[in-house]
Amino acid sequence: MEYMEHLKNIGIVPAKEVFWNLSEPQLISQTLRNNEGIIARSGALVCDTGEFTGRSPKDKYVVKDQKTADSVWWGEINHPFLPEDFDRLYERVTNHLSDHDIYIKDVYACAKSEYRLNIRVITENPWQSLFANNLFLNPDEKELETFEHEWLILAAPKFKADPKIDKTRQHNFTIINFTKKVILIGGSAYTGEIKKGIFTVLNYILPHEKNVLSMHCSANIGTEGDTAVFFGLSGTGKTTLSADPSRKLIGDDEHGWDDDHVFNFEGGCYAKCYGLSREKEPQIFSAIRYGTLLENVRFLEGTDVVDYENVSVTENTRAAYPIEFIDNAIHPSVGGIPNNIFFLTCDAFGVLPPISKLTVSQVMYHFISGYTSKVAGTEAGITEPQTTFSACFGKPFLPLHPTKYAELLGKKLKDNKVNVWLINTGWSGGAYGVGERIKLAYTRAMITAVLENKFEDADFMRDAVFGLHMPLECDGVPSEILNPKNTWTDQSKYDEMALSLAARFAENFKDFESFAGEEIMNGGPVIQSK
Repeated sequence: MEYMEHLKNIGIVPAKEVFWNLSEPQLISQTLRNNEGIIARSGALVCDTGEFTGRSPKDKYVVKDQKTADSVWWGEINHPFLPEDFDRLYERVTNHLSDHDIYIKDVYACAKSEYRLNIRVITENPWQSLFANNLFLNPDEKELETFEHEWLILAAPKFKADPKIDKTRQHNFTIINFTKKVILIGGSAYTGEIKKGIFTVLNYILPHEKNVLSMHCSANIGTEGDTAVFFGLSGTGKTTLSADPSRKLIGDDEHGWDDDHVFNFEGGCYAKCYGLSREKEPQIFSAIRYGTLLENVRFLEGTDVVDYENVSVTENTRAAYPIEFIDNAIHPSVGGIPNNIFFLTCDAFGVLPPISKLTVSQVMYHFISGYTSKVAGTEAGITEPQTTFSACFGKPFLPLHPTKYAELLGKKLKDNKVNVWLINTGWSGGAYGVGERIKLAYTRAMITAVLENKFEDADFMRDAVFGLHMPLECDGVPSEILNPKNTWTDQSKYDEMALSLAARFAENFKDFESFAGEEIMNGGPVIQSK
């Protein structure tokens, strides 16, 4: 058969069954037949990913060769892997896959055709193939007849590396080879490695080779065609605030921005499920139906109803579904140049204003910083607020230095009329434990005011420590909370906390100073000495 020749070229000589581009019902049936999953009452397929229920950043590598040696940001994020070690491990993985049933899915990334990236995903489990089907874009039947992949993903969770032989840290690994255009995944069935592997690839190709900004963000579009982009780390409200029933969803996680458009990389969503309810997230809740893959969830005792509060396996429970399962998703997933960009942060120190407008310098500085904070109870051992910084709001997926993305963003802001806003969804009137969390209704009102251009002629005042420009009034929001200092009973304590947070920003930024130009550095806080 023709596919045998394709597999031979890849290095796979199958001794068992090969399942090529099965439909969703076929992949679900095969999973049930293999006793690898069960059907929930909602119709979704429920599977466990086994030993790994999240990504393993310390076991992610990039092949260091002539192509990548001088372009990749080597260090704690991108661990170098020798080409000869990759070749040897590749052969071991393909030999392993030759002895197992394999599932092949031909898909692509990038909703804008100029950047389309054809991907062949070969997995050991049918539900992993369902994940690829749901998260990426799918060629039509005619396109499949002549499909040729540019990138290859080999996902072999049952293959365990031997660190002595394979030069890995432990038995699991994700290795990206930009020269051979291969992502090699072994020892882990966590499907997020597949998704984020391709995101990492696009974070290299698009900015480095095509001058397109890649972004870890959600995006939606209004009835007047205005595009809004939302950046934010976990817990900042990115999913909640971008899921607006009055606006069309472009995508919830990964996008590109070229000279004319913002476009989704993916064809689906990979939503966190912890605490999910019809009341809090009606769109996501309704999307979990037949065809959706649920990972690592548990049921209410004695039923087939998913208990989204149960985190006995992991807090990182996930739902993978096609974007068309969201009622107001736009197709194709493309919007115009952004009118507004939101940086979302959950500041548990009660320092940052609930809304402020950023200059271009501040945008680049805060983009590289990627700040939010964790509060007590979110993780074991955290007893007071802790700062969290993730460059470009997606540090683990950046193969290039963060300043490359920030400079490209700055250029796009200068070339287009785009407003950028810092939104604090965290605390006001004091730090966590003293103050109160800013009401979601207020945050929604502020974002609505931005989207309806109500700040165009508004008056702003400048914050003394961070230099942020805060509006004096906003419809539906008490004016006194717009300047966070006013909400503190003891304003001298606010000043101390603000200087403390500014110092943390400055300390974090030391890692980037040698690469950042004067314009970026001018966007940082003004740390005042006593």
